[in-house]
Formats: sequence, C-alpha cells, structure tokens
Amino acid sequence: MTGKRKTAAPRAVRLVKAVGAVRAAGAVRTVRAPVTCALIVLCCLVFVTGPAAGLDPRYGTGDALLLAQRAYFRRWGVVPAELFTGAPRAALTPATALFVHGGWVHLLGNMLFLYVFGAMTEERMGRVRFTLFYVGCGYLALVGYAAANPASGQSLVGASGAISAVLGAFLYLFPRARVTSLFPFLFFLPLRFPAWVVLPFWAALQWLAAGRAAQGPGVAYLAHVVGFALGFACAWAGFGRETRVRAAPAPAPEGEKQP
Repeated sequence: MTGKRKTAAPRAVRLVKAVGAVRAAGAVRTVRAPVTCALIVLCCLVFVTGPAAGLDPRYGTGDALLLAQRAYFRRWGVVPAELFTGAPRAALTPATALFVHGGWVHLLGNMLFLYVFGAMTEERMGRVRFTLFYVGCGYLALVGYAAANPASGQSLVGASGAISAVLGAFLYLFPRARVTSLFPFLFFLPLRFPAWVVLPFWAALQWLAAGRAAQGPGVAYLAHVVGFALGFACAWAGFGRETRVRAAPAPAPEGEKQP
C-alpha cells in the first residue's frame, strides 16, 4: 500500500522488538477463555474477507486492490478529523476499527499477544466483564489518540489499543507471572522475567516512541499508552488490592500479536 497510514498497532516486528516473542502456552492451555478465542476468530474472519488479506479476487489486484484497501480502512477505521464532527457513523468507528487489521504481520502479532495475555485475564475477570473491558478500553484508546491528533486525516485501525489494555490489566492481576522474552540487544537470548519487569518496560518504550511518532512509521503508539493505562486502572478499580493475584501461574515450557 502506498502512502503513510496510521494503525493502532505497529507491525509485529515493532510490537515485539523489545519485549520479544512471549511464550506462555503451557499456562494458557490450562485456562478456558471462550471470549478471547472468539475475539481472535472474529478478527481473523474480518481480515481474510477484507481487501488487506489479498485473498478475495473481487477486490482486484495492483492499484485496484490498493484503492480498495484505502477505502476499506477509511470506512471502518477511525479518522480523527471526522470523529468529533458528531456524525453517528464516525462515532462507531472506534469500535469497528478494533477488528480491522492492515496486514498479515499486523494481525498475527496482535493475535499472539491477545492469546497469551487475554486468556488468563479473561479467566480472572469473567466473560462478561472481560468483554466490556476489552471493547470499552479499546474504544477509549482510539478516541484518546484521535483527541491528541484531531486534525489527522489518516485512518486508524487495529486491536492494539484493546490488547494494550489487556497487558495493563495483566500486569496488575498477575505481576509475578513469568514472561519469556527475546531482547535484540542481547542477541535474542530468551530470558524469563516477571510481568512487573517486562510490561512496564514495554509501556515505557511505547511512551518514548509516541514522542517521536511524527518522525517514524505510521504507528499510533499513543493508543498503546492510553490503552495500557486504562487497563491497569480498570483492574485496580475493579479488583482492589486485597483481591490481587500475587502468585505466578504454572510455569510455561520453553518454546510461541498486538495497541
């Protein structure tokens, strides 16, 4: 696709460039998370039936496909310059944008993070509360980015605002959970750290990147920061200090989404 397009998540290589690939499959397998699985399936279905996947011949190829993608993102994504005009359709786009992704790497990176961190968070919160939490925080994360960039005409799509909220909630609910990460500056050596080390580090990187967003690629890092803060605050307000889970979950075996 030509042109610069803001997305609610970086491509996976950017999403994990500091935190790395998270591997907690052993712990996740013991958790029943129908809402998390349904969200993943829905995002995948929306993607493969849309023009970004490049699988549907109805969208054409070459320039025709690029034009179809731009129109699709503008229709279902958030355009900050249009969001606060009072138009009902524009007010719905922060919800629809959560299920739209710009490419295969964008989708798979987000879904990986949602699967790893969403399952345990859903089990702790409960299905209904987790559903409302995911959609509500994702909506507000995109609105927060749009409010900070009200003149932008670039479309904003992706689930990373909501997934960042899941990371924030996970940090509060499971601060001692062990996360296996790959750090490029340590030659991609897999290391295990508690969530209270890895996730604040990730959030700090998003904050730093948000300050340089105008100089970098089309990534809405600010949506990640807003989502993360909202997720942590919601977990704190909803569960309180006395109900916080302090024990780490079952250790995951070594060896593997998106705000």
